[in-house]
Amino acid sequence: MTLHEVFMPALSSTMTEGKIVSWVKSPGDKVEKGETVLVVESDKADMDVESFYEGYFATILVPAGEAAPVGATIALIAETEAEIAIAQQQAQSGNQTTSAPAATTSPGQTADVKNTAPTPTPVSAVATESSSESQNGASRSDGRVIASPRARKLAKDLKVDLNTLKGSGPHGRIVAEDVEAFAGKSKAPSAPAQPQVTIPSAAPAPQPVATPTPVSTVAGSVQPLTTLQNAVVRNMVASLQAPDFRVGYTITTDALDKLYKQIKSKGVTMTALLAKAVAVTLQKHPLVNASYSEQGIVYHPNINIAVAVAMDDGGLITPVLQNADKLDIYSLSRNWKSLVDRARAKQLQPEEYNSGTFTLSNLGMFGVDRFDAILPPGQGAILAIGASRPQVVATADGMLGVRQQMQVNMTSDHRIIYGAHAAAFLQDLAKLIETNAQSLTM
Repeated sequence: MTLHEVFMPALSSTMTEGKIVSWVKSPGDKVEKGETVLVVESDKADMDVESFYEGYFATILVPAGEAAPVGATIALIAETEAEIAIAQQQAQSGNQTTSAPAATTSPGQTADVKNTAPTPTPVSAVATESSSESQNGASRSDGRVIASPRARKLAKDLKVDLNTLKGSGPHGRIVAEDVEAFAGKSKAPSAPAQPQVTIPSAAPAPQPVATPTPVSTVAGSVQPLTTLQNAVVRNMVASLQAPDFRVGYTITTDALDKLYKQIKSKGVTMTALLAKAVAVTLQKHPLVNASYSEQGIVYHPNINIAVAVAMDDGGLITPVLQNADKLDIYSLSRNWKSLVDRARAKQLQPEEYNSGTFTLSNLGMFGVDRFDAILPPGQGAILAIGASRPQVVATADGMLGVRQQMQVNMTSDHRIIYGAHAAAFLQDLAKLIETNAQSLTM
């Protein structure tokens, strides 16, 4: 008898454990080589895990909703259907070392099997990459479809073939509603809308200010941190190892605001404009785009702007606009929208959130005047952006005028960047935004 072990894979360089979102396969199911067997929540995203072996799914050692260290055995696959019962019996008897801590079981090791049974063969579990058609959303070129964990479970319960569905989720991902609609289980259509009587008001209602989604809490309870929140905690603790300093600067945004109004209708976002301005300025300041290592200063070949995004269910992620200095503003805006959509759906690939060389954190959209950001590990600087507000200023002719101004504060790694470097960068950034904003569209 031969059993193959399914291990918890390392889906990112910072991942120490993974939480099982759902099992796609159940005991007794046939498993093909390269077929998805489960969905794992890493510290940044949900990713499918495939098997390199074919056989029959024998038993689950770590149920959905629980976490396991990287390298721990989480399931067994039997070569034949007749071996399923034996594998389940061995797992229940506790003779399998697969339930041991990760310190004693690694992807390169095997677990003992009861009595005369041969040693199980390790089965490589790998996270699937994004499709050639679209990043982690639509069907891959090999024909495998991408679906949410709930959609997969519904499809199995309702006996719906996912290959026959067209996903309505981000980038073609199949969601639960697609399965329900196909199976005729979707909600009944709502009654025709009744005519509404419009009561004119004296003035249009003000637009609500953007606020983060509130987190549900119960007084007196302790809510465990999510995998993403734990990753943020580790990064914030690691950031304390870097001696940093902060430099603030006031930038007049009248020209930038005027440009934004001109091209907003074309899908351009203010985030993309700010990222583009920072990236262009970094071309003149490679040291600010660099990072510290024990071997010396690491000068990165690309300018990749990471932008902090708060997740609805807690935690923080920084999608990366790669080569932001080389892309035009329209492509940059399209990329940013795609990154945010996939970040919310937890579909980002590792290189899309861990390849940043400089970070932006913008709380100005929430009306924050100024704040200091914490330096991300592995980067040389982060820029905190406050709200742009009308300010009374003295003009060059000695008169008073009103200008839109925002406060930016840069936190830098003092091991490689000094005050003069930070000041020079901020001066050039202000000059670009104040006097040459139109160049950002070229």
